[in-house]
Amino acid sequence: MAAGTSLPLAIVESCSMYHKGDIFSDFDNWWNRHEEKYVSLGIDKQIFRDFLFKRGFNKGDILFVVRAKPEKLEIGDVIIFEAGQRNPVIHRIIKIEERDENYIFSTIGDNNNGQLVVERSIKEEQLVGKAVFKIVPFVGWVKLIFFEHVRPMEERGFCKEN
Repeated sequence: MAAGTSLPLAIVESCSMYHKGDIFSDFDNWWNRHEEKYVSLGIDKQIFRDFLFKRGFNKGDILFVVRAKPEKLEIGDVIIFEAGQRNPVIHRIIKIEERDENYIFSTIGDNNNGQLVVERSIKEEQLVGKAVFKIVPFVGWVKLIFFEHVRPMEERGFCKEN
């Protein structure tokens, strides 16, 4: 969540949930490029079409975040979780398991070619929140521009689709 603010906000700092284009772009074309990944996870086009953020989001977007109640989360929700990295990760839930009365989540970034090791078994205590809507696109660049020069070269600048 953004520091120094009373509202629960998150600034998107990576391209892992990027979809080529914008809210007016053609969902069908995006789906055709990513279908194999999601179908292998048991998520078909009709299921994905009903997901919040089905058109992803961009680096620099500001998201409104609410507390994540594990028992209320569903496949397709976009969660923010601690992964032992500098910043929390913002990815889509693709699997939910219940073990010993605890929920374990598995996520993937829409623009990633596969899962990261850190997102295969996310425990309840790692949850930061759930993204519920995009407040303003790209405004987070006001903050990001000051840190871009220290990021690895492949993570700098605007997003490209994988």
